[in-house]
Amino acid sequence: MRVSISGPDSLGVDAQVVALTVSNGGRPAGALGERVAPMLEADGFRADGGKAVLLHLPPDAGPERVAVTGLGETVDADAFRTAAGAVARLVASIGGRLVWVLDDSMPLPTAEQARAVVDGLVLGGYDPGRWKSNGREIELDEVVFVGGDDGILEVVERTLVVARWANRARDFSNEPPNELTPERLAAHAEEIAGDSGGRVVADSFGPERMAELGMGSFGAVAQGSHNPARTIVLRYGPEVAGNGVVLGLVGKAVTFDSGGISIKPALYMEDMKGDMAGGAAVLAGMGAIAELGLPISVVAVVGATENMVGGGSFRPGDILRAANGKTIEVVDTDAEGRLILADVLWYAREQGATHLVDFATLTGAMARALGDLYAGVFGNDDEWRDQVVAAGNRAGDHAWALPLHRRYRLYTESAFADLKNKSVRGQGIPVYAAEFLREFAGDGPWAHIDMAGTGFLTWPRDDYLMQKGGTGYGVRLIAELARSLT
Repeated sequence: MRVSISGPDSLGVDAQVVALTVSNGGRPAGALGERVAPMLEADGFRADGGKAVLLHLPPDAGPERVAVTGLGETVDADAFRTAAGAVARLVASIGGRLVWVLDDSMPLPTAEQARAVVDGLVLGGYDPGRWKSNGREIELDEVVFVGGDDGILEVVERTLVVARWANRARDFSNEPPNELTPERLAAHAEEIAGDSGGRVVADSFGPERMAELGMGSFGAVAQGSHNPARTIVLRYGPEVAGNGVVLGLVGKAVTFDSGGISIKPALYMEDMKGDMAGGAAVLAGMGAIAELGLPISVVAVVGATENMVGGGSFRPGDILRAANGKTIEVVDTDAEGRLILADVLWYAREQGATHLVDFATLTGAMARALGDLYAGVFGNDDEWRDQVVAAGNRAGDHAWALPLHRRYRLYTESAFADLKNKSVRGQGIPVYAAEFLREFAGDGPWAHIDMAGTGFLTWPRDDYLMQKGGTGYGVRLIAELARSLT
């Protein structure tokens, strides 16, 4: 899909579809809006968010097809994303050239309208069913924005790059676990590096090297699977950026999570292929950074493994030694994500990361607290945490700051080891999980993003992310954060 900016003459017959937006109680903008308003009134069209209708005009009345899409009561970037997603689905069988009319009477600036529309068209038009025998992906050939100035073009082109990488992360998350083993995810990382024109360097290593490094916490999670774990490392940019920042991106990638001996319920267990959504975001985020050519140094480390039941599985009662020397009593083998991250965070610091962010579908309690719209963000440095949160909210990956406090560390006190991986109390679960990770985050700013609700959808949302499965959460946040650090 190409994007361009043009004048009012683009409303002519060359466009397969012209799209207009309307808010509740409003009317579509411009002369074309005046022309179609009586048709909307006759049809009883309500401009609710995500509603769209395709109108066919007489040949001598302008464009042949006009898509009118509702913004609802609150006109913000998400309203435009949702409106664009509705248009993407409406015109999926038509394809070709779409003209989108920007409306400067809206409370959202036209540049932000255009940015949100590109997000909505790309993410809202995503099809998760590429394993169907008749599955096919249809992307518009071109989107032309009418009503904006030339300065918008850079914004929408950047947004298009990032949105496509978010969909790449969705492909990773939706890939079935019989195909997406840890080794296959490492191969995807190699592909990202290979397509980067030398900007990204990829490496990975397995259980033997992990054991040499003392990564006993991550290694224990992996030992029950026939498919060996991989620690995946991507590097981008100079050794140290001009401002001295080396951004460290860390991802949890459990390509299938049975829960181990503390086995999960059977209902919806098939969705546990999505427990690698954090790692998917990190890999695709690196691809976006490289394609944008951002002048920043980044190191990404992803811990990829299965958590399976077998004769070699780790057990409740085991005591593990992490790479930083701390010992961990295993209470629940289904609290495996923090065990993986414990060693991967340490390794990212060893690789020179000055500022860390980890992405993990970590606790079901986070999904119960914030649902599927916001991820919770914790940090050992309030300024860094707030910078991460702000980047996510600007980009459309909604984030909410949550507290850390040493009191929560008491929940993971162990009688036998330095700490245990879970508390039997049903209190503050995401917070004490974050406090557990703080023990391994090393020196320097660190933020933890618990994206359990936002990374993989069991049920479709009622906005532009209408599709079950991977959402690509985190890719837009990563690109926006990296850009803000340059």
